[in-house]
Amino acid sequence: MLKKHPLITFIFFGFVLFLISNRLDELIVYHGATVGIYVIAIASLILLTGYSGQVSLGHGALLAIGGYAAVLARIHYNAPVWLTFVVAVLAAAVGGAFLGLAAARLSGPYLAGTTLALAIGLPSIANQFSIFGGEQGLSFDIGFPPASLGEDFTQYKWYFWISWSAALIAMYWLRYVLHSRYGRSWRAVRSNDVAAELAGIHVGRNKVLAFTISAGLAGLAGALLGMTISLVSPGVFPLLLSFSLATGAVLAGVTTLGGVMIGAVILVAIPEIALAIANRYGGSETIITNLPGLLVSGLLILTVLLVPNGPVEQMHARRAKHAKSGKASHSPVELTVRVGSKTWSTKK
Repeated sequence: MLKKHPLITFIFFGFVLFLISNRLDELIVYHGATVGIYVIAIASLILLTGYSGQVSLGHGALLAIGGYAAVLARIHYNAPVWLTFVVAVLAAAVGGAFLGLAAARLSGPYLAGTTLALAIGLPSIANQFSIFGGEQGLSFDIGFPPASLGEDFTQYKWYFWISWSAALIAMYWLRYVLHSRYGRSWRAVRSNDVAAELAGIHVGRNKVLAFTISAGLAGLAGALLGMTISLVSPGVFPLLLSFSLATGAVLAGVTTLGGVMIGAVILVAIPEIALAIANRYGGSETIITNLPGLLVSGLLILTVLLVPNGPVEQMHARRAKHAKSGKASHSPVELTVRVGSKTWSTKK
């Protein structure tokens, strides 16, 4: 029933999250909010790479655009929290549209290199203008939760609710888009752009549209990330963030949204694992800083070698294989017996 009615599935999942948030301690609730943010960010990358076939190694730059747009709208115009997220989506979508125009003429390593250059150069641009707060960044304060939610409703729980509300709405909408004619067009372009062009699909326009929507979702994730950290700065969106999102997308399976939770949970757990390892073996500050990147790189390599399509796709492939073999073993066998001029046929 839940598979046939996705809206019921999302509502049920949201209700479960509501119950969980009331029974966990503050640190776990905070990590849960971060998981919701990574769900949106990874989903945006899956849309771009898995469905439209465009590779991005600098998706963290699009998160940064959304984060800076949201905090500037909050500081200079005192925009409501919900409006800052809308501004983040629109600003990142515009940036993604311009990047998509270039992406329509690039492919493979050239596109990956372009997005990587953007992720490397964006922090330097932010440091050049005082409006962006330089290296220290800008404080992103969304205020206290509404008093109507009660005195026991903490700030971290407020972050959790906002992040997961945005994640559920974004995932439901994205699922609808990917099952529409746009999603079918993107898959056709990814499979064979020449055949798609011959079928009447405008390849360049579809690539730009995919980049725009993906960037808008990434901008939303960037604004939410700045909200939970209460800061938007170049250090919040390092190059490692882009590589982590790529790793999360590979772990989730770049051709399906079914595994985004797996990728998001692992990305949130990696810094904690690195910190635990460093503390156990008396690591220095340098080790604590660089160990998460090493773990992300190693995890990406292992995933590509062992489960290149992601664990969810691997399970789907195994189920399909077993179902096919089971169907073949139970298929009827036709026996034909001919004696003289008469023929008898039966199935066994």
